[in-house]
Amino acid sequence: MNLFDEIVSAHAEMIEIRRDLHRHPELAYEEHRTADVVAERLGACGIPVTRGLGGTGVVGTLKCGHGNRAIGLRADMDALAMDEMNTFEYVSRHPGRMHGCGHDGHTTMLLGAARHLAGHGGFDGTVHFIFQPAEEGAGGAAAMIRDGLFEQFPVESVWGMHNFPTVPVGKFITRAGPFLASADTVRVKVNGVGGHGAMSHLARSPVNAACAIIDALNDFLAQEIDARHATTFTVGRIHGGDAINVIPDSVEFAGTVRSFTGSVRDQFDEGLRRIVGGICAARGIAADVVYEKNYPPLLNSEEETAAAARAAARVVGAENVDTDARRIMASEDFAFMLDERPGNYIMIGNGDGEEGGCMVHNPHYDFNDEILPIGASYWVELARALLPAHRRPARLADSGPGDARTPG
Repeated sequence: MNLFDEIVSAHAEMIEIRRDLHRHPELAYEEHRTADVVAERLGACGIPVTRGLGGTGVVGTLKCGHGNRAIGLRADMDALAMDEMNTFEYVSRHPGRMHGCGHDGHTTMLLGAARHLAGHGGFDGTVHFIFQPAEEGAGGAAAMIRDGLFEQFPVESVWGMHNFPTVPVGKFITRAGPFLASADTVRVKVNGVGGHGAMSHLARSPVNAACAIIDALNDFLAQEIDARHATTFTVGRIHGGDAINVIPDSVEFAGTVRSFTGSVRDQFDEGLRRIVGGICAARGIAADVVYEKNYPPLLNSEEETAAAARAAARVVGAENVDTDARRIMASEDFAFMLDERPGNYIMIGNGDGEEGGCMVHNPHYDFNDEILPIGASYWVELARALLPAHRRPARLADSGPGDARTPG
């Protein structure tokens, strides 16, 4: 690997920052302490800070040279509402909250890059460091955009990065076009007629209707949606009834739909209403249906994906950058930013064994501190490649003391 010496030298400090954030996870729109840490670290580098976009968002603005071009580099800050089951010394101190997706590491890597760029420059233009709240299902990217992110901080492109367990350390994966799926919510309340389980002929069971609807939706997915358009439907919650011999008045179920195209989202919405209406009508009952479009598909633009791959290759070597990675059914609200500006979202390998291989959203997950200098070096390379100065800092063997590199 080809990392910046100063970033490597700051590795221990980056670990300290990351683990401090891990001890103190904060949920969506509650990232007050995290935002304080980010603002303090940026300010210590001489980077002007703006706070409050999207509630708890932070934007640091660094200008170098005389260029009028600008880019945005984004990291997410929020944690998950789950209990942590790790036992290391920096485990979450707050029950019911955990950095189970690595946003503590994402924040730290971008802070490391900001510090390096503030100290060494090497680009011509403006870099906006965007620290976003509420990625985990609460739409923090959209909230920042509504608060005027791109009006206050105009950029020609915007860039994101996420760790990915099961991908080895020292590798990056990305792809042009659809990379991550949309995430929509289905909620159905089936309103039947309750009664005694021994006299079901006097009732209209919403339980049976709910089961029939779920089964029919799975058939709909298999039979009516073009198999070329990967789509998933998962029911994660179903509630109804208390006693085993009582038919309840109603049953509610909810789930998620994931796809990569807007037409499939519309098709599933229509099919859901048709199926629920038909099954309920056949039983002489009714239902309330909600199809909520949440995060859109994440679409990487081609030119920017090629630029991201080149920057990653300068850090880890071209053979360690996969630009034809499989599409991922997980969703990401950075998609809202990519709907506004061209850009790229890239995955950095978190590890494929015991160290870093545990998947995100797992109570035993932890961000792999080994990749902190890799991610920070990627951000620096990307900023300098996108906003080239007339004279780049020297590299490797011919580098001066100001901005040396460490080959690994």
